[in-house]
Amino acid sequence: MKNKTERKDNRDLPPESSQQLLRKLKIRFEKNMKRHEGIDWADVQARLEAKPEKMWSLNEMEMTGGEPDVVGYKEDSGEYMFYDCSPESPEGRRRVCYDKAALESRERNKPHNSAVDMADEMGIDILTEEQYRELQKLGSFDLRSSSWVKTPERIRRLGGALFCDRRYDTVFVYHNGAGSYYSSRGFRGSLKV
Repeated sequence: MKNKTERKDNRDLPPESSQQLLRKLKIRFEKNMKRHEGIDWADVQARLEAKPEKMWSLNEMEMTGGEPDVVGYKEDSGEYMFYDCSPESPEGRRRVCYDKAALESRERNKPHNSAVDMADEMGIDILTEEQYRELQKLGSFDLRSSSWVKTPERIRRLGGALFCDRRYDTVFVYHNGAGSYYSSRGFRGSLKV
């Protein structure tokens, strides 16, 4: 695996990898039209090809198991919104605490990373609670896992962090110490392109 410095400095996806990712994204887009009704793939692809740095971030989402897909379009900015749409919290982003402060506060059994730092390294944002609820309107996600969500500063200052899941056909929001981590908890990201 590349070290953090290499990953931050080299955000160019080779042409062959870009084409391979575009093919995967197109197949997923076409299989899940209810997530993006009224959006045309050709327009999405043109936007992606004009923003190669976003392709790198989408590839990071894909490589960590996020299965990114288009979930919306912002007319005012012309941006497409991608969310991680994997059925469960992305496998390659689990077993992480909430943020760097939480990671550094652990004296023993530290996780390998934090959700906030991983998202930053990938060039994406952690879903907010509102975005998480929007995602759940498009399908049933996190039926066996859970995902950290962006935590309000007032809660974080007190040592807590929020996570969500879906059980009993209902989306639940919970709290935990920000330093906690579990094998079934990761995070979902969003990316504007």
